[in-house]
Amino acid sequence: MPAFALKGNLVYFAAYKNHIGFYPTSSGIRAFRRELAKYETSKGTVRFPIGEPLPLKLIVKIVKFRVAENRKNAEKRSARRK
Repeated sequence: MPAFALKGNLVYFAAYKNHIGFYPTSSGIRAFRRELAKYETSKGTVRFPIGEPLPLKLIVKIVKFRVAENRKNAEKRSARRK
């Protein structure tokens, strides 16, 4: 499954017969619960229907959130090693 990574995995994605699977981890789903309400979601997954345009602005917001989260977590890990 393709993924984007920065200081760890950010998001994954995959195409299926009836939807595009977008996997921003459970924190990404929780943080954007209201904006994702119109889509089918589970713990770490959102399913965008094939017949509808992708909500690109929302996807960008989620990826930016995950970038900030990964950077913060990497800083914490780095501080613990010192």
